[in-house]
Amino acid sequence: MSKERSWASAATLEVRRTVQSSLSVLVSGQTVLVACSGGADSLALAAASAFAGRAAGLTVGAVIVDHQLQKGSAKVARRAQEACLALGLDPVVIARVEVGSAGGPEAAARTARYEALTALAARFDASAILLGHTREDQAETVLLRLARGSGTRSIAAMRPRAGLLRRPMLTLSRELVHTSAADICREIGHTPWQDPHNDEPRYARVRVRRALAQLGDALGPGLTAGLARSADLAAEDAQALDDWADAAFAALVEFDGPRLRGQADALAALPTAVRLRVIRRMCTDLGAAPDELSRSHVQSVDALVSAWHGQGPVSLPARVRAHREYGRLVVTTVLDAGDPVAT
Repeated sequence: MSKERSWASAATLEVRRTVQSSLSVLVSGQTVLVACSGGADSLALAAASAFAGRAAGLTVGAVIVDHQLQKGSAKVARRAQEACLALGLDPVVIARVEVGSAGGPEAAARTARYEALTALAARFDASAILLGHTREDQAETVLLRLARGSGTRSIAAMRPRAGLLRRPMLTLSRELVHTSAADICREIGHTPWQDPHNDEPRYARVRVRRALAQLGDALGPGLTAGLARSADLAAEDAQALDDWADAAFAALVEFDGPRLRGQADALAALPTAVRLRVIRRMCTDLGAAPDELSRSHVQSVDALVSAWHGQGPVSLPARVRAHREYGRLVVTTVLDAGDPVAT
């Protein structure tokens, strides 16, 4: 196929415009990598990225991650590689990964995939990794996290940009993206891969996708857009609360040797959402792993501030402990058998 198309459908033009906007802050000579499975979403992204990259003087490559979870996965990966090369991407690399079991099959595959993408971004000195998530993917993520009782930051779901990761098509409908992919694939003589796992109800994402379709039938066609918009609003609120908490941490918390101290009364005066963020940061800054520090852990520490009645120290993951001492909340790493003494 020629690298320059003589025509483009309305859907393809819209995908191109969206991707060009996402890449507009990059400068000529930089490298971006597209994560491509060979499915419709990622092929539409690959084609638009190749077009936008040429216009901006960027090097646009692709990474096909072979999770080796299905029979014939190597063939699927090679087909995706051929399609990306036909679209003008270079380099195009297949990364074969071993998927573990931590967190369940979906989480384990995602972890292996992102580790491979990050490693290859470092290898090629890439300034961005592009992911093909659409508005429907965002809506599904919001539903999943709502069902788990997640907070504002989590309900904000996937961000358009997070470190090296960029999701240029997050505001576009899956239907529009698939229309663009169909046009592109006809031109290069390729058939998008249909992941059989997308029809496996044992995966939470598949069950949510089906539930979202049923909710759409019951509540109207604006449901997906509404959920995605809720994610945007939650992201704005979460960022404001995070910024407030960072300012409060800087003003109220001091480093004292191997521990952090904050004035209990001043912390208690903060809104709960801000105070819990400050307390969580105090704990993680002293070594408690964020994914091991539960809400109940943070609430137990918060009680030393907001519901103080002489209770003893609170033990946290990674030998981090919190206690109250002369009107201060103290978070420390315990390196010996002695416990802090509440005063």
